[in-house]
Amino acid sequence: MKKVFIFIALGALQGCANTHTVATAEQQSYCIGSTTVQSEFSDKFLPIQDDALLSKAIGAPLQGKLCQGTVYQSTHDIVVYRAWNSTNPKSQFGQWWSFSRPSGLTADYRKDFEICYQWSPLDKLVKCTLKAGTKVVVGNGQSAKCSEYLSYPVSESQQLFIVEAQDAMQYCETYDSVMRWE
Repeated sequence: MKKVFIFIALGALQGCANTHTVATAEQQSYCIGSTTVQSEFSDKFLPIQDDALLSKAIGAPLQGKLCQGTVYQSTHDIVVYRAWNSTNPKSQFGQWWSFSRPSGLTADYRKDFEICYQWSPLDKLVKCTLKAGTKVVVGNGQSAKCSEYLSYPVSESQQLFIVEAQDAMQYCETYDSVMRWE
């Protein structure tokens, strides 16, 4: 059954490609949030067509990635953030980024961005400047099943999907997580 769903979803995604946003009628019923770039950054991105990039960013239910997304090209340099795993130095420039600096409870950040504990301890943060001219997908998180006991629902929190982020970034600063109890 799962293979059938994936096949149907891929066919439906191809049909929506001309809209720049991937969201089938079924997905629209459960995807939440907006793929429109946040107002403070709206003048720094232009929507473009790139079906291949968009399809890399969209995930099936319970598999993570994005529930829906729109492809943009940055027209200005902009600061972005990524929480990552210090035990895997290559993860510093992974594909998933945020417009805003993480704050608050780690558990809430995991839920907002569907980050399973197996994927990263989120013990490092990098703040970089995304170069003008970079293609990104802006969207909202797909649900993720981390284990038999933990799943995250879809999220309205916007995230950025960036392929080959190391080449797209400049002026990076790295920070360490510090344990603090309240």
